[in-house]
Amino acid sequence: MSKKVAVILSGCGVYDGSEIHESSAVLVHLSRAGVQYAIFAPDIDQMHVVDHVKGQPTEEKRNVLTESARIARGKISDLKDLKVSEYDALIIPGGFGVAKNLSTWAVQGKDCSVLKLIEETIKSFHAGHKPIGLCCISPVLAAKLIPRCEVTVGCDTECEKWPYAGTAGAIKELGCKHVNKQVNEVHVDTKNKLVTNCAFMSNSPLDQIYDGVGEMVKALLKLL
Repeated sequence: MSKKVAVILSGCGVYDGSEIHESSAVLVHLSRAGVQYAIFAPDIDQMHVVDHVKGQPTEEKRNVLTESARIARGKISDLKDLKVSEYDALIIPGGFGVAKNLSTWAVQGKDCSVLKLIEETIKSFHAGHKPIGLCCISPVLAAKLIPRCEVTVGCDTECEKWPYAGTAGAIKELGCKHVNKQVNEVHVDTKNKLVTNCAFMSNSPLDQIYDGVGEMVKALLKLL
């Protein structure tokens, strides 16, 4: 019987939802591996809506589930209907939606809260010893919810290539281990069955981001 992977999205668009290229890469690599997947998102309002041309918030209101459906081509379910027992693994792509809609990391950093449904889902997969794949900013969810876990968000020294390196410091402050990795590498926390990749935390070409996400998916599937 084919393995099944649940994918959770956080909207549509890097500045206020799921990063579209990362999300598409996850789905393509799962499809290429012949793995069944189902897409979920919480039925909640976004923290705010960002004009992706100007990079500025607007007065518009949008729904996370409705926006995520754009990436899912309409084949998506409310996160509250995700039954962990029916899936073998979980993947959450990055994008600011993770830090704005699935948690409050964008405004509170390590002191953030995590959406209850997300917390329950991650903890349930973890308790069931089922692999969890996280890329870009989404590894902070594991750092917040899984004590002393190991993750990567890339490099811990800020420079042009690593503009968000401060995130690694916040992960360490939570008592978790951050492991420096390049964009084409993953870190596997075998104890917690966590597979993480930096994706767009690195200022790298799109093809390298795509391949790095692919390495995350491969490593995740090896744990099944």
